[in-house]
Amino acid sequence: MSALFHRTCNTSLPLAATGDGCYILDTTGKRYLDASGGAAVSCLGHSDAHVKDAVRAQLDDLAYAHTSFFTTDAAESLAERLVRYAPGDLARVYPVSGGSEAVEAAIKLARQYFLERGEPQRSRVIARKQSYHGNTLGALAAGGNMWRRTPFAPLMVETSHIAPCYEYRGRSDGESAFDYGQRVANELEVELQRVGPETVMAFIAEPVVGATLGAVPAVEGYFKRIREICDAHGILLILDEVMCGMGRTGHLFACEADGIAPDILTVAKGLGAGYQPVGAMLCTAEIHDTIAAGSGFFQHGHTYIGHPMAMAAANAVLDRLTEDGMMQTVQDRGAALQDRLEARFGQHPNIGDIRGRGLFRGIELVKDRETKAPFDPARKLNKAIKRRAMEAGLMCYPMGGTIDGKTGDHVLLAPPFIIKEPQLDELVDKLGHAIDGALSE
Repeated sequence: MSALFHRTCNTSLPLAATGDGCYILDTTGKRYLDASGGAAVSCLGHSDAHVKDAVRAQLDDLAYAHTSFFTTDAAESLAERLVRYAPGDLARVYPVSGGSEAVEAAIKLARQYFLERGEPQRSRVIARKQSYHGNTLGALAAGGNMWRRTPFAPLMVETSHIAPCYEYRGRSDGESAFDYGQRVANELEVELQRVGPETVMAFIAEPVVGATLGAVPAVEGYFKRIREICDAHGILLILDEVMCGMGRTGHLFACEADGIAPDILTVAKGLGAGYQPVGAMLCTAEIHDTIAAGSGFFQHGHTYIGHPMAMAAANAVLDRLTEDGMMQTVQDRGAALQDRLEARFGQHPNIGDIRGRGLFRGIELVKDRETKAPFDPARKLNKAIKRRAMEAGLMCYPMGGTIDGKTGDHVLLAPPFIIKEPQLDELVDKLGHAIDGALSE
């Protein structure tokens, strides 16, 4: 009997032993192609020598120093480099240990910013339905996925949620993609008028929605309109790039493709590439300087923020992401993966949509392609796909509740950026067998 409290209590999991490029090997020697990067984390695979060497070197110098006493070269360097590459006016970096922490910090920073500005009435957050921003109570409250929210709803602050930019299911017949994007973006204005724009401090969204929708990008013009609405009412725009950022979509920061910049941005997952638990919140100089000129103290913090070994790993990951044309490689490999997915599933009777950007792709399953009707959730199709894929030696990220937190199934793909063409073939072949096998059950 295991003493470990597993995420799924009654599941017997294989024992991971070693990592080799795009593969994880268990203790029996079975190889699993990591087509999801775990949870879109392992962007450099599982044996990057440069990152491992950097972690070892930092350990030899200094393992830990609390940020209330010291800063470190590793943390200072990471912050300077992230700001150098960041879009817009992002000028300060607050390091954390993961994505939920980054979002929690962003929400608390937004609140403190308005307190220091003398606008204490601003406390509301508006987000989108079917979003996911983390599992701490603050981040969970911001998220709009009902399956995740409902059990803990009595513990969470009230948050408004508008429609996502989900073109496959949201765009009307005869409506252009641009007009659809403007229509759903304008729901933010409607919601602001309902609750009172003077009470709202921030709107938060993922540039490309990950776990809950399956790699859904916004249509052109959507985020520019969102930015306009936020600016018109003095509301902070928080972009959550925990899953879609750090090169996953073919841009170091995902919002670059949308031609906008936020006031606050969160990153994690790919920032550490799985070699250390790390994340970061970035904000504009104006936000930082407002607090610096006021109380001078951000009323927030965790024991392990700015951990030297995590900072060293993130610096080494950033080396790999910004050198040797890595972003172009992600774009090229992403296009090659899309081509293969369309060739294998484009006419599949139960695949309704194939979408995404870069090496961040999603496949939505449907019972009927014409009506887009989903499968019965009781069938647990996404779980069957995951089981079949693991049996075949493939790690992918199937999820249920795609449409409303209850119905719908999709498979999220987020392979390492180092994946090669033959491994793309292996990925699609094994995924095809897993999906067809699950549908036959």
